[in-house]
Amino acid sequence: MKLRTLTLAVAGIASMAIAGSALAQKKYDPGASDKEILVGNINPYSGPASAYGAIGKAIGAYFDMVNAEGGVNGRKIKYITLDDGYNPARTVEQTRKLVEQEEVLLVFAPLGTPPNSAIHKYMNDRKVPHLFVATGATKWGDPKNFPWTMGWQPNYQSESKIFAAHILESKPNAKIGIIYQNDDYGKDYLKGFEDGLGDKAKSMIVSKLTYEVTDPTVDSQMVSLKASGADTFFNITTPKFAAQAIKKAAEIGWKPVHYLNSVSASVGSVLLPAGLDNSVGIFTASYLKDPTDPQWQKGKEWDDWLAWMKKYMPSGDLKDVNIVYGYTAAQGMVQVLKQSGDNLTRDNIMKQAANLNMTLPMLLPGVNVKTAADDFYPIERSQLARFDGKTWALFGKVYGR
Repeated sequence: MKLRTLTLAVAGIASMAIAGSALAQKKYDPGASDKEILVGNINPYSGPASAYGAIGKAIGAYFDMVNAEGGVNGRKIKYITLDDGYNPARTVEQTRKLVEQEEVLLVFAPLGTPPNSAIHKYMNDRKVPHLFVATGATKWGDPKNFPWTMGWQPNYQSESKIFAAHILESKPNAKIGIIYQNDDYGKDYLKGFEDGLGDKAKSMIVSKLTYEVTDPTVDSQMVSLKASGADTFFNITTPKFAAQAIKKAAEIGWKPVHYLNSVSASVGSVLLPAGLDNSVGIFTASYLKDPTDPQWQKGKEWDDWLAWMKKYMPSGDLKDVNIVYGYTAAQGMVQVLKQSGDNLTRDNIMKQAANLNMTLPMLLPGVNVKTAADDFYPIERSQLARFDGKTWALFGKVYGR
């Protein structure tokens, strides 16, 4: 009897040790528990950049699917997305609400360069992951000075250097007119473009005009650009103003070679409102499979995306690449959470985000997601495309590393 009692006691101690070890392996920061992971997000569901609201909705719809399938490592994602109207002051308010009141584990894919610039230092001071920000500003890839902030899409300077290289090759005597948003987003694109043109920038650029995000239209700038004699146009605008610029160029009979930044290349939210006929011949850079391109409308990857759209985002526009963006970014976030396992600390979230090497279904062939402790630019490849009246027709090589 004594031997049996001793054996049971030893077994009990062993099982307690194992259970204790298992419990010890689980590590949580605010926003994480055995059952739930709180993920915060900020998007402009209202205001001048509201076309981007589709991204925030798509992310939520993807998380809905993940939760319906059991969540991530047995935990459901609680997605808290707030509207900032693309107003940096409101972004600060909403971020403080997410971090200090809701106590989210991380803030994922907050949209826009000016809004994210307003919370950049705050997120790093608080040591809260500011992850896969939905803007291509070059400064989001600075792990030395801002170790809690990471970008997602190809950075703006790299993209505009691709446009500059194409102009130098195809139209070396171009007279270039530029319109850009008067903030960090517009200036980042402009810097890359001028760097790409190099010594020829001063002679080739004949006009540079700005607009404010609060302006009602860019009509007067378009008239001025035509009057400058420019025969090539770099359009650095967000969706509302991109559509206006395309439409106004057609109205005044200005037909330059037109380059449109990728953040406004949605057929559904930009080119359709501007007029598909008015958009023929425009160049952009792509890294996502455009849902209007017939070559992608087949196979398992397309079928999965379409099935998700029909079930979880039935009111979404099938022509809007912003939805593809949200879908793809959400897949990246889920992968980070999977890799984090039961160590759901903010520090480990950033370590896993900096340890990615994968392809995703709706990225273009040749485009991947790769990060490292000293590389906070997850997507660095893209390809030129030209609008043919129905879709973006890809051409040339895949740029980037």
